[in-house]
Amino acid sequence: MLAVTDKHLGLSTARGNDLSNRDLHLESTLEDLTLYEFEIDVGEPGQELAKEFTNNPLMPGAILKDSGKFVGMISRRRFLEHLSRPYGIELFSRRPLEKLYHFVETELSVFPSNTLVVMAARRSLERSPELLYEPIVVQLNSCDYRLLDVHQLLVAQSQIHELTTKMLHEQTRSHMIQTEKMASLGRMVAGLAHEIKNPINCIWGNMGFLANYSQDLLDLLAVYEGEIDRETEAIVEKKEEVDLDFLKQDLPKILGTVRVAAERLTKMVGGMQNFSHMDETTRKPADLHECLDSTLLILENRLKYEIEVVKQYDELPLVECYSGQLSQVFTNIISNAIDALLDQLEATQAASPENSSWKPRIEIETKIRESSNSQPWVSVCIRDNGPGIPKEIQQRIFQNFFTTKPVGKGTGLGLAISNEIVKEKHGGRLNLKSEPGWGTQFEIVLPVSSSECHSTGRATG
Repeated sequence: MLAVTDKHLGLSTARGNDLSNRDLHLESTLEDLTLYEFEIDVGEPGQELAKEFTNNPLMPGAILKDSGKFVGMISRRRFLEHLSRPYGIELFSRRPLEKLYHFVETELSVFPSNTLVVMAARRSLERSPELLYEPIVVQLNSCDYRLLDVHQLLVAQSQIHELTTKMLHEQTRSHMIQTEKMASLGRMVAGLAHEIKNPINCIWGNMGFLANYSQDLLDLLAVYEGEIDRETEAIVEKKEEVDLDFLKQDLPKILGTVRVAAERLTKMVGGMQNFSHMDETTRKPADLHECLDSTLLILENRLKYEIEVVKQYDELPLVECYSGQLSQVFTNIISNAIDALLDQLEATQAASPENSSWKPRIEIETKIRESSNSQPWVSVCIRDNGPGIPKEIQQRIFQNFFTTKPVGKGTGLGLAISNEIVKEKHGGRLNLKSEPGWGTQFEIVLPVSSSECHSTGRATG
């Protein structure tokens, strides 16, 4: 039996050899897999390597070095294949491995240790058929190399594929549930708005008559007072009881207040109706300014916390769109801005409540942008002067289920759905610009005409 020592053998088994127990995820790298660490000098005879392979049946190959420097890799499969040939043992068992390596040397697949498992699996499968099952060389640093069994790599890739399929299924299901919730909410809001609208219309429609009739009665009362020379005791007592002078001054004010409240409620009902059009099947011309104002009206209760809203509206044409869905986009973006501003306001007041000059602000700007084929597009910019979004997460901000909010305060679907509505439903773009300390800006760019969604023109400017 060939004798050999274990001084060159090392197996990185910190995570174990069983992939089924490994905590893999979509961004797992080669470092997360079992890597074999076995190095042997090319000057060693072939029998040394044969003994190592006999003692370690799972080892896929060996790293070859020459005076400590990386030379290459020899796989178990190719080594045993050559030794099993006629006179193979006589030719290579006692000769240096360097001689055998000249016969078995092939193109190596060397990947950095931070290579994604999915990427490494794809590239390994692109190799020629004779190299398909050769081990992968994993480079940890400039002089440290490990080996990865390609079978383990493919098993890991299969598990990650299952995770991906499961996650996509969950995302699709959650997206469908969220969409159905929004549609149900829209139907509920539409029904509620309809029920409120009828009595509001009654109040609003009769306010003018009520004001006129009240003024007529006050005028008639004034005539009576002028015609009566001496008021009876009963009249005097009644005037004092109802405080007639105050009533004549306060009644017009009360009617004016009711009129303003009815007008405001009418606008809120209109905003609710705009928001309720979530299940629209066709695009209709809509005034984006009305959609924005309706959204601000619905969110007004949250905007009372010292948040200044600045509107800079350009003259826009009517846009063919799904107005209810765009109202949802505006609601999601403005709600996120409010959340960010309130968090910063709380942090600022806690740190220096008296010396802070920062004031929360949301700016909404609309304008017309020309496209490359001279067709008009419209732009809606919603900016806040909050803390901004870190650059390292900006690429993920539109991903499903990605959220920076605490558990229970965000679903991670708001911006993903908004991006889908703008891009897929309207053929537009949702652009993000954000810098820590400057704030965040979302720009919704939409074609004015639905036919422009299918053209090649792109908005410029």
